[in-house]
Amino acid sequence: MAEPDEYVDFLAKYKEWISIKRLGIRSDTKQEAVAHHLAGISATALSKAYSFLGIDTASLDSAAGSMTSGMRKSYDSLSQAVAKMSQPSAKGAISAACRDPKLAPVAEAYLLNRVIASLGYDTSINQTTMSKIFPELKPPKTLGRKPKAKNNR
Repeated sequence: MAEPDEYVDFLAKYKEWISIKRLGIRSDTKQEAVAHHLAGISATALSKAYSFLGIDTASLDSAAGSMTSGMRKSYDSLSQAVAKMSQPSAKGAISAACRDPKLAPVAEAYLLNRVIASLGYDTSINQTTMSKIFPELKPPKTLGRKPKAKNNR
């Protein structure tokens, strides 16, 4: 295989967090592969941004789950779930998730995206959707220690 002509690189190091993503571009690399890689970079950076701001995403994920519990993927359900964003319980969850009240708009945006995602919709390109459209594109496997297979004896 020929050496790549170009690369799409992402390198981040901040305190204990390190992220390195690299895609070698060859003459046969398809544009959808580049888009798939960029979607992965975006997801990595965005998830860390909330963490660095100290927003409790786990509590907002839980709130989104509660707001969409029992709903199916439909635009009617989506409008009902989004309407719940103005309820005191949602406002309280947003406030509780922020260490600083001025971060509430960021937490609200996170919650809204989680509500939408909980109902099976996406507001932006992501690797999962790209892999469904282009089966030859697979998200990279997580590096690190993998558990051993269990023996069935």
